[in-house]
Amino acid sequence: MPSRPVIVWFRDDLRLRDHPALAAAVASGRPVVALYVLDEASPGVRPLGAAARWWLDRSLAALAETLAGLGVPLVLRRGPASIVVGAVVEATDAAAVHWNRRYGGPEVAIDRDLKADLRRRGIEAHSFHGNVLFEPPAVRTGSGGSYRVFTAFWRACLAGPAPRSPLPMPTRPTPFAGGGDGDRLIDWGLRPSAPDWSGGLAESWVPGEAGALAGLDRFLDHGLARYGEERDRPDLDGVSRLSPHLRFGEISPFTVWAAVRARVVDTPEAAGSAEKFLSEIGWREFAHHLLFHAPDMASRNLQPRFDALPWRDDPAFLAAWGRGRTGQPLVDAGLRQLWRTGWMHNRVRMVAASFLVKHGLVDWRAGEAWFWDTLVDACPANNPMGWQWVAGTGADAAPFFRIFNPVAQSEKFDPDGAYVRRWVPELAGLPTKALHAPWTAAPGVLAAAGVRLDETYPRPIVEHGFARARALAAFERTARSP
Repeated sequence: MPSRPVIVWFRDDLRLRDHPALAAAVASGRPVVALYVLDEASPGVRPLGAAARWWLDRSLAALAETLAGLGVPLVLRRGPASIVVGAVVEATDAAAVHWNRRYGGPEVAIDRDLKADLRRRGIEAHSFHGNVLFEPPAVRTGSGGSYRVFTAFWRACLAGPAPRSPLPMPTRPTPFAGGGDGDRLIDWGLRPSAPDWSGGLAESWVPGEAGALAGLDRFLDHGLARYGEERDRPDLDGVSRLSPHLRFGEISPFTVWAAVRARVVDTPEAAGSAEKFLSEIGWREFAHHLLFHAPDMASRNLQPRFDALPWRDDPAFLAAWGRGRTGQPLVDAGLRQLWRTGWMHNRVRMVAASFLVKHGLVDWRAGEAWFWDTLVDACPANNPMGWQWVAGTGADAAPFFRIFNPVAQSEKFDPDGAYVRRWVPELAGLPTKALHAPWTAAPGVLAAAGVRLDETYPRPIVEHGFARARALAAFERTARSP
């Protein structure tokens, strides 16, 4: 048995099943060193927000426990990846380093330079396709460019080879006797303290591969068949809630894809909902492809014609929005759900984001930064793509004149008011008709429910008709400018 080990460098793939880099390392017959590097120092790398750091702490603890069950310690190191990985190679006299590919600009540069450096030193360096169904360089338009419209992109993906089958749990790897020294996870300070505000996150989630697989099974059994009908209803448990597990790679998209396809074989009546759900996996793919071709997507409009938009500098509006005190019950419910659980239903994300950008004319980048800090599924691809989609400054057929009416959205997608009542409890006593727009309720109705506008609950911080007209004028002027 060869004695020089293979380092498996874990990144956004904190799992053992369907992990191509790990599978290849085990198949090589060499001892395995499992390494995770907390890299917040390499040029261009965006440090995680607070909620994602909480998730990472729990996910790494779960991965370490699973690996320990196989006899392999998880080595934790902190610092620039190019330096840290090289140091672990030297400490272990490793013969090879394996990793699954990433698609952000700084990450691509780190991986490219590290691979070249390792190979110059006689170290094998192998990267693998493991975290998206279709890799960005492989999906091109007929002219060789990248897709900017989702429907055409997804059609091209589905016209090619089908996603491969997921890889099984690896057989027991051979652990490496040395090179196991590393940091203690607790010393990284990923968990909040003084105060510890993460109680709602801990109540809402089970980070780690086991939690991801359990979540997938739960969705297949109880949600998939109704997904097409219930996916836009925040008052119902109609979505998979797999987004943070996918973001940290605790489950691979290949595993999700195969499981959904298999369930349709057993339950043909779920086919329509399954296709809709898989198209949402396609949106995740589209986001990573956009990021690959536009690495600065979180800071730059994908449509430069909107660079001159007259954004308003309104800290009070942004603060009221972030606290869930806008006076729009659906928007406030979403922001409070986010603050408590680190997650927000996708329909409400769109409405809340639209309110900030269109009603407030606040730069979408301010909202993207808030979500980056508060979402457990804050993804460098999905988060900025979603904000630019809502703003109308990004890719795809997302017109700038789409402006969500928060009251209409609340009435349509939370028809009985259960979602608003849960997250805005000071309005819970109102009848449903008044719940969606409490400022329109008669004084006696408000009094009976214990609601005092501007005391227990604010009036709207901006009127919908005025805000809509203001946003349309600003966007139209900018769009027409040469």
